[in-house]
Amino acid sequence: MLNRRILRIKAFKTIYCYAENHGMTLKEAEALLDIACESTRDLYLFLLSIVPPLTEEARGRIESARAKFNPTQEELHPKLKFVENRIAQILSQDPDFNKLITRKKLSWDQYDVLLRRLYERLRARKYFKEYLDNGESSMEDDARLWVRIFEREFEDRDELAGILEDLSIHWNDDLGYALNWCCRSVRALGQGETWRLPPLYMSEVPGNEHLDNDHRFVVNLLRTAYVNFDDFCARVADLTPKWTRDRLCTTDLALIACGMAEARIAPEVSPRIIINEYVEISKYYSTPESSGFVNGLLDKLINQHN
Repeated sequence: MLNRRILRIKAFKTIYCYAENHGMTLKEAEALLDIACESTRDLYLFLLSIVPPLTEEARGRIESARAKFNPTQEELHPKLKFVENRIAQILSQDPDFNKLITRKKLSWDQYDVLLRRLYERLRARKYFKEYLDNGESSMEDDARLWVRIFEREFEDRDELAGILEDLSIHWNDDLGYALNWCCRSVRALGQGETWRLPPLYMSEVPGNEHLDNDHRFVVNLLRTAYVNFDDFCARVADLTPKWTRDRLCTTDLALIACGMAEARIAPEVSPRIIINEYVEISKYYSTPESSGFVNGLLDKLINQHN
């Protein structure tokens, strides 16, 4: 599930925490890394588990409208395609999926306001109306709808962002990646496949056995950056005599430390590839000037002798 870019980000964030709290032991850092990695898959599960309750929200709306004192003909004869969608049926009846959701205590029960608002947005969407109106009724059609919902309705939503932040400090940054995996799972269900929990690391995905062990990679990256952090910082200081340790951005130091660590544990990888990875991460997590700073220092430090 987790690709190398995500793993680098997880290691970098853990090293950043260590840089901010030098009392953190290596064992504590490794435990934090494990939690951060697993949290992405938990977010995927939480998001995917919205399918049955959102469907039930629609069903409840239809039943309430039918029970009105003087319902309209449309309310008496509603379009039931969405409330009968097969993806919701599959997930709500899958024992492995539901056992996992229950064990991890992932639930949308207390977020009924968000479900209501999400369903109201859906009802106004052109693609949703077209789904209800077209004559097709198939697993593939239901899957296409849910892919569109995951692609279009969850990112850049303040209410959802607040919920995710309350539930886990790791979740907001992983939203787009987890949604992508929700789409992959829904597409697989639409093709008639059984739901399966994605392996945590991409090297564990069937067919990827040729890849290097991702778990070993991220643990070695963290350990090397942790053990050598002070030495890496000293080497940065040697190249930036006008900047004291306190004036250097901690985020940039963590990125540089991880870049130097990766160059050390993977000497067969081109330094330019490693440098580019951490430059790209810096564009998202650090200051506007950081990409040039990280690029220049990593280029000098890695190409000296790591």
